[in-house]
Amino acid sequence: MGDVAKDLAAGTVGGVAQLVVGHPFDTIKVKLQSQPTPVPGQLPKYSGAIDAVKKTLAAEGAAGLYKGMGAPLATVAAFNALLFSVRGQMETVLRSAPGAPLTVYQQVIAGAGAGVAVSFLATPTELIKCRLQAQGASSGAVAEAGATVAAAVKYGGPMDVAKQVLRSEGGIRGLYKGLMPTFAREIPGNATMFGVYEALKQYIAGGTDTSGLSQGTLMMAGGLAGGAFWVSVYPTDVVKSVIQIDDFKNPKYSGSIDAFKKILKSEGIGGLYKGFGPAMARSIPANAACFLAYEVTRSSLG
Repeated sequence: MGDVAKDLAAGTVGGVAQLVVGHPFDTIKVKLQSQPTPVPGQLPKYSGAIDAVKKTLAAEGAAGLYKGMGAPLATVAAFNALLFSVRGQMETVLRSAPGAPLTVYQQVIAGAGAGVAVSFLATPTELIKCRLQAQGASSGAVAEAGATVAAAVKYGGPMDVAKQVLRSEGGIRGLYKGLMPTFAREIPGNATMFGVYEALKQYIAGGTDTSGLSQGTLMMAGGLAGGAFWVSVYPTDVVKSVIQIDDFKNPKYSGSIDAFKKILKSEGIGGLYKGFGPAMARSIPANAACFLAYEVTRSSLG
């Protein structure tokens, strides 16, 4: 079994583990990011992450926390397989000799290259996911106002989102709305994540040979690396989310820079960190599961 195939298989297993553990946290993150700014004198729909969880469970049940998972589940194999296989190929190119360990700096470069590749898969997948997750928030708002929830439900599921976007938002270009902020998130984010992961492993191992590290250590390093991803790029993710759920016919934002400026002006720096708590709460256990699943699967394949 070739190295590329091993990375593809291990990346797939890691991605499934990451998704199952992390999706409920991601749902709450997007609900907080996408809730409209309240008018003066009114309270926001969600006062925080715990409030968002309670209201989601009350309105939609536990299934509401997994809303929008169909799209990433359908592509998680391709996404994570691509991420880890491109990273693996970048490692091969960067090695000074076959089998030579990579430096932390080389892992940063490999992560950045992987980030470029996965952006092309992440953009349409996350557009669909964000539309469905944000729809849950708007449906709740309509219901609280005394109207019918059905009136606020625009999409019947992931495929329906894709069909409507393709039909009424400029074809395939519509599915790639938010590509630039996705690049701005994935490239530095993955560079940071893989760099931190390798740095932690080498620090704990006391050198470049990290093959003897325990599963607990791999989970810790993976969790902290995932947290470092979000610390480095979180405001970019907020911009990406609001761009992707923005109305096509009557857009609120003309582009990423405009979205950044308007969020900063209307909500201050805090507006660029809406949902940061759930994102961090998700990232640490989800990436711990992802990296452990990847490493165990990759090792078992030889």
